[in-house]
Amino acid sequence: MRPLDPRLVGHARATRLHIGVCVVLGCATAALVVAQAELLSRGLGEVIAGGVKRAALSPLLEGLALVLLGRALVAWVQESASVRASARIKSQLRRKLVAHAAALGPRASDGARRAEIATLATRGIDALDGYFGRYLPALALSVIVPVVVTARLAPADLVAAATILLTLPLIPIFMALVGAATEASNAARWEELARLSGHFLDVVSGLPTLKVFGRAKAQANAVRRTTDRYRTATMATLRVAFLSSLVLELVATLSVALVAVAVGLRVVAGSLDLRTGLLVLLLAPEAYLPLRVVGAQYHAAAEGLAAAERVFAVLETPLAVGGARTDVPDLRAGGSVSVAGVSVVHAGRGAAAPRSVDLVARQGELVVVTGPSGAGKTTLLAVLLGLVPPSTGAVTLRGGGREVDLSELDLAALRRNIAWVDQTPHLAAGTVAENVRLSRPDADAAAIRRALAAAGLAAIPLDRRVEEAGRGLSSGERRRVAFARAILRDAPVVLLDEPTAGLDGETERDLLRAVKGLARDRIVIMVSHRPAAIAIADRVVQLGSVTSATPLVTAAAA
Repeated sequence: MRPLDPRLVGHARATRLHIGVCVVLGCATAALVVAQAELLSRGLGEVIAGGVKRAALSPLLEGLALVLLGRALVAWVQESASVRASARIKSQLRRKLVAHAAALGPRASDGARRAEIATLATRGIDALDGYFGRYLPALALSVIVPVVVTARLAPADLVAAATILLTLPLIPIFMALVGAATEASNAARWEELARLSGHFLDVVSGLPTLKVFGRAKAQANAVRRTTDRYRTATMATLRVAFLSSLVLELVATLSVALVAVAVGLRVVAGSLDLRTGLLVLLLAPEAYLPLRVVGAQYHAAAEGLAAAERVFAVLETPLAVGGARTDVPDLRAGGSVSVAGVSVVHAGRGAAAPRSVDLVARQGELVVVTGPSGAGKTTLLAVLLGLVPPSTGAVTLRGGGREVDLSELDLAALRRNIAWVDQTPHLAAGTVAENVRLSRPDADAAAIRRALAAAGLAAIPLDRRVEEAGRGLSSGERRRVAFARAILRDAPVVLLDEPTAGLDGETERDLLRAVKGLARDRIVIMVSHRPAAIAIADRVVQLGSVTSATPLVTAAAA
């Protein structure tokens, strides 16, 4: 992992100012270190030589007190600036991460990815405190202080300066070797944490179902096993951190000892005066200290850097890019959606899913897309929403005597003409009315009641409380509230992804009756494998297995 990731500078503008402050304060610290050594070596030399009066030492002691006060002041300013800069940088990264995840839409909304993003936005970004608050300032000192110290020692004692120059690289070399192991260990630990977060979210979300079927204890054991793996990975990281600190301290101590022995022998031999020898002995440890501190602080920052890698992976996920046209055809005037030869090849997969899809959905029709899991049914809806660009093929919108390729349309303008119900519709904490009104914030209570009635929920109170993720409603009620939201949107195109999954027969019949009614004057495309849904379709599009060599799409009249 790079000591300073340029992506941090790119995604958080406050990083540049923080680096500048670290460099300025590092120069001030280096100057004060040299001044302190100069004053101490002069004072100790005169005391050891004897014959010095107390009055002659007063200016030296006053100067030394000012230097020590200056170092304390610089350290306080460094700490204060680092805390403030860290807060600003984390805030910028967190806002960018949340905004980008929201812009990604369904590509970031599956359970595991959602849990990982939530962990990144909280604990992950908070772990960067160690990086910005301690590691970066130490990194600046590790570059500036050794250079200043060596430059000061060179005219005084070239042998000591050469020894320091030869031994200093040993610490970064060992740091890099140990850092490689630390990076791998932290990556494994973060992987376990992400897995634990996703698993825990799934268990909590499905806890009522698990209790009904008596599987809660089995899932508790699974969470315990995942937690144990995370604990093991954490302890492995700590072992590497402690051992690396020992290695760096040992290398630095041996290097300082080498300089000290050489200085002592030359002072005894008379080839080096006492004052210069004291200056070397006082400055030599200061040359190695910042590098030792960097090694120690790297481990404190490693978790944040590992999390930052995941943050950048989300931020660098490309967003769907539409065209510039806002003149969407009038899909209510004999409109249609035409899909011609659409295939989508996902990253890391060799086969397309869906592959070579051809379908036409016209106003007043209900088209059902069916097929086995993995055939690309949900991906096809994502293509129609403009969330995923097709690898091959095209989607054309026709209406009012005009036709436009979907790729040429502005995505916001396109989505104003589409109502979409996800496979797992999300309901926010609030009332039923507030959840339905999400699709049309200016809707009045009468319009909301009509939408709920059309979805088969005429008797549900508008002020009924709904908890996060729809808790407080049954599965059927959650799906029908989401469907009422699509009805209230009053869009000419309605996309439904498994709207009846998990519903009992009576609830399914009620919902499908509402879907059929909705299709009388709209273009409705529904993904489903349920026989009841296929039975009411005006047209059925069958997607085949992604590994099949036969054509993947057939059309048959319902």
